[in-house]
Amino acid sequence: MTSPALPTLAPVDDVLADLDWRGLVAQTTDRDALAKDLAAGPLTLYCGFDPTADSLHVGSLVPLFALRRFQLAGHCPIALAGGATGFIGDPTGRTEGRVMMTQEVIAARVRRIREQLERFLVLDGEQGMHADNLEWTGSMTALDFLRDVGKHVPVSQMLARESVSARLASGGLSFTELAYQLLQSNDYVELYRRHGCRLQVGGNDQWGNITAGLDLLRRVEGHEVSAHALTFPLITDSSGAKLGKSTGGGNVWLDRDMTSPYAMYQFALGVDDADVGTYLRLLTFVGREEVEALDAATAERPQARAAQRRLAQELVALLHGPDEVAKVEAASAALFGGGDLRSLDADTLAAALAEAPSVRVEGETPPFVALLAEALGLSRSDARRAVKEGSASLNGTKVTDDALVPAEADWLHGRFLVLKRGKRSTAVAERPA
Repeated sequence: MTSPALPTLAPVDDVLADLDWRGLVAQTTDRDALAKDLAAGPLTLYCGFDPTADSLHVGSLVPLFALRRFQLAGHCPIALAGGATGFIGDPTGRTEGRVMMTQEVIAARVRRIREQLERFLVLDGEQGMHADNLEWTGSMTALDFLRDVGKHVPVSQMLARESVSARLASGGLSFTELAYQLLQSNDYVELYRRHGCRLQVGGNDQWGNITAGLDLLRRVEGHEVSAHALTFPLITDSSGAKLGKSTGGGNVWLDRDMTSPYAMYQFALGVDDADVGTYLRLLTFVGREEVEALDAATAERPQARAAQRRLAQELVALLHGPDEVAKVEAASAALFGGGDLRSLDADTLAAALAEAPSVRVEGETPPFVALLAEALGLSRSDARRAVKEGSASLNGTKVTDDALVPAEADWLHGRFLVLKRGKRSTAVAERPA
């Protein structure tokens, strides 16, 4: 399936003001100097994305959409995939070292990440560009690294950074991981030399690494270089869980094969009232007037979940295309609002039922009561009682005969039977694909 086209968005007049309103500025080295350089003309900036998984996750939208906002304001973003830093892994925020990946795994992940970056940024070499730090790091010898990078970085300064000191206090840090900061710092120098890059952005947990890069750049190129660092807040939900890393018990990925459009829609619908305004500001391009109106709607009628629905529609449209919004809304209506299940395509139906209790059927189809009991963990008598009370349904149609055996024509797409007890207990009987 093709990726959705870049959304048509209005230009951003004052990118710093927009970032401020959205709550996207956590720290910056010199805001006034940055504002002056942004106003002076197009500024080249970069953000790095390490290949720690097969896909970026929903939390990655914060820096990714920030790059897009800079681009809409006329600046030139560089989206850097960490083909070199991925060999080591950033120790920031970790209590133990990462498992080392093979070159083949890293290369495959970098390709996939680049494809995802292209869905949201114009990376044509003029308005924006790709970069991979393996290009300049892969050919560097150990002696080159020590002579050209290491000699400019005071060890005392490295040890004082929180990402390093925390690991040392918790049990130690390998030299390999310590060198991660030097590699990332060198990226800033290389991008400055190659493309005139003068701003690095990233999550606030990267502040130490980013300012280390800024310090190295000034040491090797001269302190008069007008360069900057800016970080975005780490987004957590009201419980303190980091967005994208463990939301809902598992990662929420940008890749549709890892998190389906329906699952993304349901994730957004389930966002807490206390968080939904923040998510609309950071994870979408919805404008200020509409977001503030949705804030008021959430305060006045939280049960309507208007802000969550807008967030869900926007995320699915941005990540998977506007056509998928209609599909997932139809699936939600069919499962929970009495809509037509037969109108759903097989992939959408499968995604909608992915988290439902299930029973696998091979061979002849068992009676409805047996399927309902096994899928929902009921006794046969409880399943029969549900039928007699009129609270059981098959594919959205009430079942009145407790001896019913689903016919071949009842199997949706030849694979699924949707079983319900009451309005909320949904299960699926599934044949092998």
